[in-house]
Amino acid sequence: MISFKQIELSDKPKIDTCLEGNTFRACDFSFTNMFSWNAKFKTQYDVYNKTLFLRFVETDGFTYYMMPIGPMNVKDAIGLMKADAKACNIPFRMKGISLRMWDIIQGEMPGEFEYIHDRNNDEYIYLSEKLITLSGKKLQSKRNHINRFKAEYPGWDYFPITSRMELLECAYMLDKWENLKEDEKGLRYDYIATKLMLEHFDYLGLKGGAIRVNGKIVAFTIGEKLTEDTFVVHVEKAFSDMNGAYTIINQQFIQHEASEL
Repeated sequence: MISFKQIELSDKPKIDTCLEGNTFRACDFSFTNMFSWNAKFKTQYDVYNKTLFLRFVETDGFTYYMMPIGPMNVKDAIGLMKADAKACNIPFRMKGISLRMWDIIQGEMPGEFEYIHDRNNDEYIYLSEKLITLSGKKLQSKRNHINRFKAEYPGWDYFPITSRMELLECAYMLDKWENLKEDEKGLRYDYIATKLMLEHFDYLGLKGGAIRVNGKIVAFTIGEKLTEDTFVVHVEKAFSDMNGAYTIINQQFIQHEASEL
């Protein structure tokens, strides 16, 4: 039997060991994501036979299991999760299953499950070169936003987040951003997650970048390497009344911190 426990910051080394060989391009398989969004999803884990098992509670109130990560046979690993669901007297459901994961499950357990595509939870994967150059007709609007930002704020500058003082500046900007969004209750957990990333930035091994205008941070972003060929952007924050702020922080961050991927 697997025995789930709540994820804590001190679990990072244990969970990271299980994720070392992960090749799934999904932000769910980042310890930062699991830990920082725990207030919302109450993510739990266990490691059994060197395989990572995860389950969480979605906003619909149901418990969902995630794709097991590790050397165990998928059929055996899913069997353990099904047994756990039965012991908890809950229906067995999985979430965050990409088409690649689905093919693996179908190969081991053909016809046992139904796959439903949840478009609202899709993750977007881009080539870093595209996000840096923004070339092509489809990205013309993004180039326009950046050009407008540069024209309206000629003194802007980008810098990597490397010091505790810069993290505190980002936290101050985040508080101002949150106050502007106070009517949007759905963003409360987003604020909590971002705050945790800033507080534990170094321990989590994160990279960050920010943009200043007139000496004040107006946008920042946080991310990290997810797999050998994929970088995940966890957070982007900017003042929406500054046209192009979100676009330029994304472009600059990828250019300076993830251009090799």
